Formats: sequence, structure tokens, C-alpha cells
Amino acid sequence: MLKKLIVLLTVSGIGLVAKAQEKLPDNFFMKKLNNGMEILVIEDANVPLATIEICVKNGAYTEDPEYNGLSHLYEHMFFKANKTYPSQKAFLDRVNELGISFNGTTSDERVNYFFTLSKDKLSEGIDFMNSAIRYPLFDTAEMRRENPVVAGEFQRAESNPFFALMDRSNREVWQDNYSRKNPIGDYKIIYSATTEKMNVIKNKYYWPNNSLLAVCGDVDHQKVFDEIEKKMGDWQPSGFDPFEKYPIPSFKPIEYAKQFVVESPNAQVPVFMLTYQGPDTRNDIKSTYAADIFSTILQQKNVKLYKELVETGLAFQVQVGYQSAKYVGPIQIFMVPNPRKIKEAYDVLWKNINAWDADDYFTDEQLQTAKDQMAVSEAYSMEKPSQFIHGVTFWWCSATIGYYTNYQDNLQKITREDIKNYVRKYIKSQPYVMGAMVRTGMQKALKMDQFFATTLSMNEYTLNFELNETTLASEANAAKLNSLIQWLTINPNANIDVTASWHDGEKKSTGNDRYENILKALADAGISPARIIGTNNKKFQIKQAKVNTDDEKTAARNITFSIVKK
Repeated sequence: MLKKLIVLLTVSGIGLVAKAQEKLPDNFFMKKLNNGMEILVIEDANVPLATIEICVKNGAYTEDPEYNGLSHLYEHMFFKANKTYPSQKAFLDRVNELGISFNGTTSDERVNYFFTLSKDKLSEGIDFMNSAIRYPLFDTAEMRRENPVVAGEFQRAESNPFFALMDRSNREVWQDNYSRKNPIGDYKIIYSATTEKMNVIKNKYYWPNNSLLAVCGDVDHQKVFDEIEKKMGDWQPSGFDPFEKYPIPSFKPIEYAKQFVVESPNAQVPVFMLTYQGPDTRNDIKSTYAADIFSTILQQKNVKLYKELVETGLAFQVQVGYQSAKYVGPIQIFMVPNPRKIKEAYDVLWKNINAWDADDYFTDEQLQTAKDQMAVSEAYSMEKPSQFIHGVTFWWCSATIGYYTNYQDNLQKITREDIKNYVRKYIKSQPYVMGAMVRTGMQKALKMDQFFATTLSMNEYTLNFELNETTLASEANAAKLNSLIQWLTINPNANIDVTASWHDGEKKSTGNDRYENILKALADAGISPARIIGTNNKKFQIKQAKVNTDDEKTAARNITFSIVKK
């Protein structure tokens, strides 16, 4: 791990603003130009190369459905013709002359462009980057030629066995803001892109005061600062804060627990994916550190989660992860259960989740091991500067450079109580989305309907009971009632009111035997009467619709219960 110290930078370069950093490694140097662009130089003389990367606070989180995927397309068009190199041939010829290896990525909260070249060509590389970031042409013909490349990315994503599960889960978790967590985008939107739309993105986000230019390698930071000032100091700022002018809408919380099943011909074994909305770097930084530590604890093979699921043969694999984000980081749990023991694996997974805040769930040694593992992982990432730089720019976009440079120190401060607080705030008894993916046609064979609430996934649902003298004897009615019970079970904080009235020919009645039998079945399943019969201030209500018909027998046998929010 690099030694960290307080650094106060003062420079005499024209147009540079001196900036005191909270804490930087001794080979990190930061400046800010008068136009607002921040510069980070990481000196590393291990190899005679330099990597130049510019990252922009752009990505899926800036996109409404009309623009979903255009940040991704912009990334592709960055390496195309611009004012200095007005054709793709001219651009690629210059790439070959400089010996550049280049690429870019688009994620939820960052778009970055980077290339590596000889340190002796650093000045030319900065000039090349300046032309690409400031003067793209967005040639329509080039966009059309790039579409098959983007199509290939979609096809690779869709061929992933987990794609159907992950995409459905993301839609359920992020709801109206799904597009803002979907960096690959909408294929139809990308295909219909125009030069005008690309310039809309450019004019919103591609400004120096929304960008970080980072250089990592065998370089001298002062020379880099001087070179960037000379070539990019005249790039005019936007004159506005893009995120004040175009604010990111709040992500709607998951209101109640949801479960669903998707079938896929690519699914060789069942897979569960459980998602909670976790902390973010704007509102709860301590919990982001706790989330990282706890996820690392849970990957250890001597922890209860692994021992009770994988070692027992109930599951082939179980993983827990957290993705740091400025705007709601997801907590995701993946489990590949043994198909012959799928219900047992499901039950044991929940037993563990419900015990995650127990004092004895993990040991002090496991806590310290997680901290040590994360320190080793960071040190290992530094061995390849051309890759290490990407992690640093990620933190600049989704948190701050200070979040990164203080990261290991803050991880060491995380306590058992911090982890318990994180679990209670974001996981235990919190609403979630749980998806299961099974091979096409296997859902019934796996008997998931006996324990998985697949039919009650919306906030409004109707159960039509075809009741007769035996009331709940029919298989269809039993399945419907079981579905209701499962929904109530996975939403333990949902209180409901039950009311009933119906037409039985000319006679109106309430509380007859059939209605009472339904209430008894709910109670027998462990649903507390306090949750079933409540007052008007409860959260949910079950109502029975009146049946209007001239057929008295039919009228007596059709009762509709629906769950509606109050």
C-alpha cells in the first residue's frame, strides 16, 4: 500500500489554481485549471509508458428513456473523426503513428476514454486527446457503420445466461428510472441516434468543469501540468453546473418485497438473485465502507453462509456484493441452489440473512481478514498503472478522490456495530426484489409455487375465488390462497384490513362460513390476526367485490379479493 501524507500544492503555471488536498499518496498530484477541469497525475516509473484518460460525469444515470444508450454510443463515436482528423482513416492513421492502444467504457455514473503510448510521445498524446474530447464530428454515416459493433455488444449481453434475470431484476428494482441504471442502453434508441441528439449530450455534460484528465506512468507531474495547460487551458467552461441544471431524479424506494420467476433456455441450473437498494456516497459514506467489508467477510469459506449452503451441498455457489454509487448502490446476492434441494437452499439463505446482525454471525478474525484482503487487493491493482488509473477515475465520478485516498484507513475503522447498523438499515426486514431463473418448462417441476411468491409481484393484485360448499378444496383456490399467504410472508411489515360483502341472490351477507374459512386458513399459515383484521390506518386492504348476477348459485360462488394500497 502506498504511504499517504498531507500535500499542499503550489504552482506558478499560468491559469492553474492551487488546491489543498485532504490526503494523497506521495506519487499523486492534483491541480485544477481555471476552466474547472481537474488534472490528476500519478507518477509510476516502472515501465516507460504513459496512460492518458479523460473521464466525464456522464453515463446511464443522466439518461431518460428517450436517450438510454446514447452515452454508450457517444463512447464509440469518441474514437471517430473529429475536426483535427476529419475522417476515420485519418484518425486511425494517427493512432498507428503514435502507437496508441485505446479503449473506453460506459457505466452508470462514468464515461471514460483512455489510451496508452510511449512516454516520449506524451505531448502528442495530450494533443490527440484534446481533439477527440473537444471537437467530435458525429458523422451520421459513421454512426450507422458503428451500429453493428454496438449490436454485437447487445448480442453478447443477451447470450449471457444471466441476462434475462438481471434485466428483469433491474426493471423491478429501479422502476421508472430503469434507464438510469442501464448503461448498455436501448438498442432501438441507439439505432435511431442523430447528430443533433449526440450534440445534446455534448452540450449538457462534455465540459472541462465536468471532466477529469488523468495521466499515469513514467512522467513528471509538473511537465504534464504545463503541457495540459498549454493545450487545453482555452477550453471554455459550461457556465453552469450540469447536475443543477439537469438534476438526477431520486430513485423510488422498493415499496414492498417482490418475487418473480423468469424462464430461459440458457439456464442449466436454477439461479436466485436478490437485490436491495443500498447506501450511496452522497448520504451514508460509512455504510458504503461497511457494505464493502461485510461483502468481503461473506466470501470467506469459513463463514456461516458458505458452510451452511455450499459445504452442505444445498447450493453450488453463493455470492454477496455491493456496488458503490453516488446514486443508490445496489446490494446483490446470487445463489445457485442444488436443483434437488432448491427449497432447502432458499430457506437456509433466508435464515442466514435474518441472522446477519447477530453478535456471533462472524468472528473478529473474519472481520480483520476481510480488511487485510481488501488492502492486498488494492496493492495488487497498483501493479499495472494502465489499469489502476481506471479505478481512481471511477471514485472521482462516484465519490471523490479523497474517498479513494482515504479508503483503506476508513475500512480499518469499520466495527462490528457499523456492520450491524448497515445490515439493519439496508437489508434485514427491508423491501427487496428476488428473482429466480429456471430452464424453460422447469418451473412446475421444481415446485417453486409451494414456497416462492411468484404471482404477487405488483402493488395491486386480484384473487378470484370460485367458492362452493367445500370452500377451499379445489386445487385452483388452494394455489391462489397459498400465493396470498406467501405474499404476506415476504412482506412482514404489511398490515391489511379484510372486509367482505357480497350478493347471494337477493340476500346480502357478511362474515359467512366461506369468508371465515379464508381467514382461518390465513391464521393457520402463521399470519397474525393482528395483521389480517385492522383499522383504516393500516397499509393494505383486502376488499371483496359485490357480484351482480341473476344466477343465485353463480352469485354465491364468485367472490373477488383484491389487495390495494390504502
